[in-house]
Amino acid sequence: MSTLTKPNHIGRKISRIRELKDMKQEALAQALGTNQQAVSIMENSETIEEEKLIEVAKALGVSVEAIKNFSEEGVFNYFNTFNDSSQGTVGNYNICTFNPLDKLMEVYQEKEKLYERLLQAEKDKNDYLEKLVKGK
Repeated sequence: MSTLTKPNHIGRKISRIRELKDMKQEALAQALGTNQQAVSIMENSETIEEEKLIEVAKALGVSVEAIKNFSEEGVFNYFNTFNDSSQGTVGNYNICTFNPLDKLMEVYQEKEKLYERLLQAEKDKNDYLEKLVKGK
């Protein structure tokens, strides 16, 4: 039994990238200065001119190489790196190393100090104004 390799269908790759970016054909068409039907035809095409591919890549916010090398397996592998608990990080992000409640308490205490200073400034202003009124 022989296995057939999938053709390098650029249109399908563009379609999947657009879908992953939660973009409708109409939005891509507007970015390309064309209509939805033209985008649909392009996504059903196995090959696309290089100039058009550059425009599409720019509209999708990816590189031409990303479109040419796109694969469903690559997407799954990328997202699976976020679930790898053997690392000290989640994907490329570091795990939080401080207690968020401690930071919240610090902010609250700073806010209290600011209110106390504001209240004192208002008291000083009232005292000054009372002195001015009594002096007249």
